[in-house]
Amino acid sequence: MSRPSSTGPSANKPCSKQPPPQPQHAPSPAAPSVAATISAAGPGSSAVPAAAAVISGPGGSGGAGPVSPQHHELTSVFECPVCFDYVLPPILQCQAGHLVCNQCRQKLSCCPTCRGALTPSIRNLAMEKVASAVLFPCKYATTGCSLTLHHTEKPEHEDICEYRPYSCPCPGASCKWQGSLEAVMSHLMHAHKSITTLQGEDIVFLATDINLPGAVDWVMMQSCFGHHFMLVLEKQEKYEGHQQFFAIVLLIGTRKQAENFAYRLELNGNRRRLTWEATPRSIHDGVAAAIMNSDCLVFDTAIAHLFADNGNLGINVTISTCCP
Repeated sequence: MSRPSSTGPSANKPCSKQPPPQPQHAPSPAAPSVAATISAAGPGSSAVPAAAAVISGPGGSGGAGPVSPQHHELTSVFECPVCFDYVLPPILQCQAGHLVCNQCRQKLSCCPTCRGALTPSIRNLAMEKVASAVLFPCKYATTGCSLTLHHTEKPEHEDICEYRPYSCPCPGASCKWQGSLEAVMSHLMHAHKSITTLQGEDIVFLATDINLPGAVDWVMMQSCFGHHFMLVLEKQEKYEGHQQFFAIVLLIGTRKQAENFAYRLELNGNRRRLTWEATPRSIHDGVAAAIMNSDCLVFDTAIAHLFADNGNLGINVTISTCCP
């Protein structure tokens, strides 16, 4: 359970990464100076249309630009009648020749088109050969992605596509919200009202009660240069029996936008200084990968105690723009 901090009325309450189901990012009144106290807080037919289409050879690279009606007609043959995604190799058919994607097939007891049996499994090698010569649209084409890709390249691209929905950037897995980039800040302001936001390129991020046991996180927002940045400090055991702190800055924006900025985190006190400088990550990338690769400010509890004052840790945060 979280406990009140000892820093006075502006302090927030700790938020543990274990349940409760909603991350607790306790409120903090707006500070008169650029400093804040933050407490711990995812009917088809198998017949190919007669219309001719220009398609790439096997292994062809993806491309961008308008898709011809003939190409659209050809790729539509591969649409799954259940989820309307594409049926990609290995392609299995029912006894009448109808296709369904492998993901949906696992959930079905009969063919969704003819209600015939799906067993035994029958490979459609001819359709697999055609699929290997076609460029398929990204699944996020409806939200703006114009790429067409070979079926072997599609899954990897879609995992990192800039047009895929954004997830809630708050640490922990309790908030399942997804939406457009433009809707992220509105979501944070309404669903996570307790997150403190400070204005300015230089602020102090004060995390209280850093000695709390277990996995804990602290979160706040920083607004400058017309953008919003999320500051995250996490304490966890990346390696068993060895607790560490991980601090990082995320941009509420795309990867391309993030490349225009740099951030510096600095622990300073008792005639010691520890600094980390990097490009902020887009919230599309999240915090987990950075922690896994130690691509952030990392320090253990012993280091934290060198800079802490009565269990509270101040981190100086500076955001700057990068020259083109």
